[in-house]
Parts: sequence; structure tokens; C-alpha cells
Amino acid sequence: MPPRRGLFHPSTFTLDNGMQVVVVENHRAPVVAHWVWYKVGCADSPIGKSGLPHFLEHLMFKGTDKIPPGAFSKEVARQGGNDNAQTSLDYTAYFQLIAKDRLPLMMEMEADRMANLRLVDEIVYPERDVIVEERRQRIDNDPGAQLAEQMGALQYLHHPYRLPVIGWMHEIQSYTREDALAFYERWYGPENAILVIAGDITADELRPLAEASYGRLQRRGTPERVRLAEPPQLAERRIELVDERVGQPLVMRSYLVPSFASAGSDHAYALEVLMEWLGSGGTAELYRELVIEQGIAANAGGFYRGVALDPTMLRVYVVPRPGVSLDTVEAAMDAVLDRVVRDGMPDEALARVQKRMLAEAVYDRDSLMGASRYFGACLCSGLTVEDAEAWPERIAAVDGAAIRAAAAVAFDRRQAVTGRLLQAG
Repeated sequence: MPPRRGLFHPSTFTLDNGMQVVVVENHRAPVVAHWVWYKVGCADSPIGKSGLPHFLEHLMFKGTDKIPPGAFSKEVARQGGNDNAQTSLDYTAYFQLIAKDRLPLMMEMEADRMANLRLVDEIVYPERDVIVEERRQRIDNDPGAQLAEQMGALQYLHHPYRLPVIGWMHEIQSYTREDALAFYERWYGPENAILVIAGDITADELRPLAEASYGRLQRRGTPERVRLAEPPQLAERRIELVDERVGQPLVMRSYLVPSFASAGSDHAYALEVLMEWLGSGGTAELYRELVIEQGIAANAGGFYRGVALDPTMLRVYVVPRPGVSLDTVEAAMDAVLDRVVRDGMPDEALARVQKRMLAEAVYDRDSLMGASRYFGACLCSGLTVEDAEAWPERIAAVDGAAIRAAAAVAFDRRQAVTGRLLQAG
């Protein structure tokens, strides 16, 4: 019998209220990862309320009539599990890692807060202060994070990916209880949610549990997501951030590129392979050329965020060695990128990188959390289960011509933002 293609070989079904369910079996231990994903993220923030989805993520732990404020995570811990949540530009997700026999309780708790969140001023406004302090610590006190945020705002002329996930400070300070509740009631319906369970359970076992918990919830009439379209970008943008707290200068370049779900997605798999070779780790081409061969950089690399609903970003960066100018390392970085556009990727390197990526994907099958994150992020970003499962064969199909075509599309300076981080004085 030929081996089955794909990564995780999930089972799927949909509840009558529209909630999609994905089950990834893994019977190594009597444990499950229980995730609920909402197809709404910070790119869907109301105008003037950037970061509101992240604020609501915090408020989802503040109680219902059944579960008092702060008791949700305490109950998960009391049952021997752990929980958390995360917000991105395209999704918001909540999870528990728990013993299989505790799963029905987790599902009841999560379904309860999907439908019955209760918010009062005495809880909402202190939590808003928490977000303010979180922004100060993560962004305002970190020049590198500030540069990345400013570059993101410049990368998109119109599209809401230009907004920071945590929100702009002045807009965070304007949040009201009514803002949070209106957003919750608009987007947190079962038809806009995806249940992903990975672990020691089958779809046949899960279906009655899902129907008994989430299946009882009524649709909310969640609207379609409507995003502003990005206009053509015709000119490179450059930015410098100078700060006395900078310990090490750097140069970073961001390019607007296709995602797996956007226009031009036929280049996305080649871009993923290319950036694995060009920017990932100590064996990356940028690192080898600038750090090891030329000895002008202390670090170099890059990354590509392909799982996105709309056109996304690819970034490369170089940190110079002491005494080496940013002009020098930027020119050297550009020489590497120009060579990639001209010559593509060596055949031997392409085969090696594909083999490594596919091997790492096999190891990912052992991770309950990894499988859950993978399907949730894909399904919230415009992809299907079939797309997610086709990743190995699409990566394996990338050839030299595809790499050269993707590089020519990606490394277009008219769609680039170049940022420099400099120490004051």
C-alpha cells in the first residue's frame, strides 16, 4: 500500500451552527490539546480602536455567570492542565492542554465564555491599564520593537496589517466596555470559530462532546471579513530610529510579498523554501556570507510569514560587527539578494533544504500543540484543510525556476521598507 500523503491526516466535520471541527489523532498519551480559534484578528480592529481584539482576548478570562472573574485559568490548573491565548493580525485563539478525561469540562467552559461573557467597568478599565503597561514594556521600552512597528506601519500604505497587534497607545487608552462587548457580539459566534483538537481522541468520540457543548450555541450572524486593498507600491521607503538605549545597530529590510492565500500565492511555497535557505539559522546563506565568509557582521538572517490572509512581509536583517558601518553591511546584504535574483538557489542547496523542511515536518507530527497551531492558523488565514495537508508535496515540487521567479517578485525595492537602528551620540 503506498504511504498516505499529507502531514497530520485529520478528520473534520461541521456542527449545525456552522462551527468547524478538526481532529488530529495522536494516541501516545491520554492528553489532548483543545483550541478554539476565531477568524478575527487585529487587522479587523474597528477604526480608531487598533488592538481591540487583543484587549478582548484578555477580557475573555474575566468571567461569566457560571465562572467568576479570574477563575477560568485557576480551574484549568486545578484539573491538572494549562491554558493561554494569543492574538495575531488574522486570528484570536484560546487553548488548554489537558488530560483526555477532563476535555468535556474544558469544552463546557470554553463554550460558556463564547456565548455568555459578562463585563463590568470595575473589571474592564483596570485590564485596560494592564494593556497600557504591556505596551510600554514590550514596545515603548524596546528600540528594536519600535523600529519593527514603525516599519510595519510604513510597509502598508492602506491595508490594516499596518496596525500593531497590541494597538497604538492613544487608541488603547480610548477603549470602553461598550467597545469590547460590541466586538465580542459581532465576531464571537460559533459560525466564526474553529475547534481544533489534537491528541488521544477520535472524531467519533469527539462529535457527541462537541454537539453537547458548542453545538447548543446559536449563530450570531457574523459578517464576512472585509479588508481594505493595498494600492500599488511605487517607491522604497527608508527610516532611521536613533535611541540612546541601542546597544547594537542593525539594518533591516522588509518586502511586501504574496502569502499562501493572497494574489500571487503560486510563489509562496518557493518563498518559504528560499527563506529557509537564505535566512534561517547559523547555516543560512546570509549568515554564511556576511558573518563567516566576509566577517563584517555579528548576525544576519531573515524570515517569511506566509500564513496570512492578505499580502504579507518578508524581512532580512544584518547586525554589523563593531567598527563596521551600516552602509557596508547593507551593501553586502544587497549583493547577496541581487545574486539570488540573478542566479536563484544552487540545486544542491535546494535539495538539501527541501529534505530538511520535510524531515522537520515529520517530527512536528509528535507535537499536539504544533498540530493545533498549524491547522488553526491556516484555516483562519484563508486556507483549507486540504491546503494544509498538501504542504509537503507543494514544498517538494519547488524547483530552481520557481525559486528564481519568486525571488524576482519578492526582492522588488519599490515594495520595500529599509530600517536602520542607530545609537544616539
